Amino acid sequence: MAAKKGLQLVELDSDGVDENFRRDVLAGLGQLQKAIPARWFYDERGSQLFEQITQLPEYYPTRTETAILADNGADFAQHIGPGRAVVEFGSGSSVKTPLLLSAIAPAAYVPLDISGDFLRASAAELSAKFPGLPVHPVEADFTRRVTLPDAVSTMPKLGFFPGSTIGNMVARSAVDLLRSMRETLGDEALLLIGMDLIKDEQTLRDAYDDAAGVTAQFNRNLITRINRELSGTIPEDAFVHRARWNDLYARIEMHLEATRDISFTVADTQFAMRQGETIHTENSHKFDARSGHLLLLAGRWTPVKRWSDADNRFAVVLAKATIPRGAP
Repeated sequence: MAAKKGLQLVELDSDGVDENFRRDVLAGLGQLQKAIPARWFYDERGSQLFEQITQLPEYYPTRTETAILADNGADFAQHIGPGRAVVEFGSGSSVKTPLLLSAIAPAAYVPLDISGDFLRASAAELSAKFPGLPVHPVEADFTRRVTLPDAVSTMPKLGFFPGSTIGNMVARSAVDLLRSMRETLGDEALLLIGMDLIKDEQTLRDAYDDAAGVTAQFNRNLITRINRELSGTIPEDAFVHRARWNDLYARIEMHLEATRDISFTVADTQFAMRQGETIHTENSHKFDARSGHLLLLAGRWTPVKRWSDADNRFAVVLAKATIPRGAP
């Protein structure tokens, strides 16, 4: 059976469970290195916990990117121009969005998010801040091409992808996403994207393993969701949160590590884990200027402007849709 959510078709089974979620979890738990895509963190509770993470003293990306957006409004207006439909991929609570909207005089705002209730609440809050701005929330999995509302179909688009969410994906998936965004937004589009930068290892570790344990709750909430939605019997008390720096791939990895030997079922499928074995739940890749620009170019976006903070901790990059050509 299929149910339509927003403008995105989501496949549900007879129990109302997202088939993509079930497929990803079962496939991931069946691998030698168990792994589940980070996008499944964001049920309602996961979204709430992530918003708490962004306020933590150790978590520098949000406040640093917010400061970049606040300090460069006139520059954004000059390079982006007015009258575009701003399409935000993974809108979250839209905390940073008002800074951008205030600077560039957009024609419309289209927030995309996989968590419907959270999306609608955020869209309503933003509508109240900008009463003259048309707001068209779309509940969708933005990792795939999205059909935008008819009301913005003829407008030039600005994709907005803050938070360095692009770093959650391995290079292949990141390039696929950027190309999908390119198809969603069209030939005349611009993209404003946040990228977290490589820095000292301790700062990175602290940002993903905070003293208050909020990130640990966020990570373990994935087990809670699996148990709730997929009839799982995973013992939540058998896992601890781990954050590791992988220098080869320039990324922080988040894992759920088993503290004892366990066996459990998910969607009537049996699994077992030994003590010390992990479920890999998230990557957070970090970039320098060259690697960030190369990723954009591979995704069919051409960088045109880059902003960073004084300590070079975070960057916001503006890119334009690349026009395909035959030459190298």
